[in-house]
Amino acid sequence: MSTTTEAAAAGGGYDRLSDLKAFDDTKAGVKGLVDAGITTVPAIFRHPHHQLPSSSTTTTTIPVIDLSAADAAADADARAEVVAQVKATAETVGFFQLVNHGVPVDLMSEMLSSVRRFHESPAEAKLPYYTRDPRRRLRFNSNFDLFQSPAANWRDTLFLAASPDPPPAASDLPAAVRGVMLPYAAEVRSLAARVLALLSEALGLDAGRLEAMGCAEGISLVCNYYPPCPEPEVTLGCGAHSDPSFLTVLLLQDGAGAGGLQARLGHGGEWADVAPPVAGALLVNVGDLMQLVSNGRFRSVEHRVVATSRSAAEARVSVACFCNADVARDTTRYGPIPSSRQARRGRCTGA
Repeated sequence: MSTTTEAAAAGGGYDRLSDLKAFDDTKAGVKGLVDAGITTVPAIFRHPHHQLPSSSTTTTTIPVIDLSAADAAADADARAEVVAQVKATAETVGFFQLVNHGVPVDLMSEMLSSVRRFHESPAEAKLPYYTRDPRRRLRFNSNFDLFQSPAANWRDTLFLAASPDPPPAASDLPAAVRGVMLPYAAEVRSLAARVLALLSEALGLDAGRLEAMGCAEGISLVCNYYPPCPEPEVTLGCGAHSDPSFLTVLLLQDGAGAGGLQARLGHGGEWADVAPPVAGALLVNVGDLMQLVSNGRFRSVEHRVVATSRSAAEARVSVACFCNADVARDTTRYGPIPSSRQARRGRCTGA
């Protein structure tokens, strides 16, 4: 495909659509470009200068919440303290780290390793899974919105809609992730139910209220791979966005190659690097639908991922688990919960 620079793209002879089609037709993603040895970022990946990170970015540490205290049923005060921590963090930062969450550390480690194995498999092994058909529950591609977004992101993604439908047969999954993807999704679904209970209590509702509304009926795994970039200063691993979900549970690698996630502090504030997670932690953030049903009390925070430098020892990987309603079949209109008293009368729907 063309490696037309941004300057050339500004001229009259640049055919962006042709370059997009040429890139998509390779079915090899960004990893294919890197393997081909490109030294400049193609024009389709170049973001406007004002959207790119600056060198003056600060660093913020996301609050850490120990979930074990919330499970001590005999100690109501301990649970109340965890609820208070979740409430304060969801209302201000919108992100929090969970430790002692119950998801096995070995499973988390293997999930990250399996994502790396898949994306670093030979192109022909990934080819059968490359698709833009939204009806496919398992799909591999680069940039789900490639033909709609103004600039592509420097990443490839393996996506799985894990629920609410019965899970796909193990034989339908790529060999690299076959033994770990579905068990991990099930563990995170259970964790999401516990977090929703804490958020429900933080809103003054019964503990099961948000889960009963279907806030974690749909579970989708988005397994991202960010290859080293020859010009990380001109593109992004993922552009600025908030999550269109109720809740996101994010698994990030720690140690070498970690980092890259940035969050916007305050309403319309400055971007800050999110410090790598503490060992064994999972990062949770509020989504747009949770902000809606909480009537704005909980914040869905804008975030992005910077491109990985070519000097990095390895590509960056992450696994985002989006907790949502059954968007394919559920026609419920969600809206702000009127009050804890009214919400207990029945399922909360939109106005």
